[in-house]
Amino acid sequence: MSILVTGAAGFIGAYTCQALAARGERVVGLDNYNDYYDPQLKRDRVAALCPQVDIRTLDLTDRDGLAALFDEVQPTRVVHLAAQAGVRYSLENPHAYVESNLVGFVNVLELCRHRGVQHLLYASSSSVYGDSATPPFSEDQRVDRPRSLYAATKAANELMAYTYAQLYGLPATGLRFFTVYGPWGRPDMAPLLFSRAVLAGRSIEVFNEGRMRRDFTHVSDIVAGILGALSQPSAEPTPHQVFNLGNHTPVELEHFIEVIATAAGRPAHKIYRPMQPGDMVETMADTRRAHAAFGYAPRTPIETGLPPVVQWCREYFGSAA
Repeated sequence: MSILVTGAAGFIGAYTCQALAARGERVVGLDNYNDYYDPQLKRDRVAALCPQVDIRTLDLTDRDGLAALFDEVQPTRVVHLAAQAGVRYSLENPHAYVESNLVGFVNVLELCRHRGVQHLLYASSSSVYGDSATPPFSEDQRVDRPRSLYAATKAANELMAYTYAQLYGLPATGLRFFTVYGPWGRPDMAPLLFSRAVLAGRSIEVFNEGRMRRDFTHVSDIVAGILGALSQPSAEPTPHQVFNLGNHTPVELEHFIEVIATAAGRPAHKIYRPMQPGDMVETMADTRRAHAAFGYAPRTPIETGLPPVVQWCREYFGSAA
């Protein structure tokens, strides 16, 4: 029995590899270590969180290389977390999203189908809700009005996985992540951007004049959800399910910044900006389906989860914060 984790050097991927290895699973990872953000952060993350895990350097668009890895590892389960991330970057470089999130996902689906993988668990996103849903977002609401190409690719992943489940009986589970944060997080997301700016005394840009709410979810709660979903077989008649993994507690952006400033011991200098294209005003997860299926119960409020992020930024980035 083995588990293949794609995007293993990524933020959620490295923590997932750490948790799987800690419970005695045979884990092999892959990552292409692309330069969307500093690859050295990814290498340092792996060294800190999951140094014992065998992580191969491989791109999802390399069909031959991916097939060879599947043949070598013979995974019984696949945790597919690799993707080109970022809402705003999808406005600048759409081809990166098509290649990684669509072409790469088809390659994974095909190999799972032909190599007899027992369960494919893949990352979706709260971004799929776009303009169609009203908070709290439930899995039964429409996801056909995305606000960015990134969101569109994630909604497409869900349709593709559903199709493979229906046509070929491939058990697949999609997880819609809601604004994940924690130490070793992505440097392009607000928790690290704001923490580093406040620590350095720089101004931060606050969009939509600060009138935004986010369902910030600590990475430990996300990983607990991944492990729970991985052990939960998909339901008949179609072996495909989708679950929200969020905190079910949206936080005002202004309060989020206050918590960071308090942890940093410095004031936050804010510059208010209009709404950015592709952004959503509010996110909030209805997590009842995940709770009923595998006991998902997030436990980390931002007052507990954010100060360690600020401290990690202080230690990792130092004067370069």
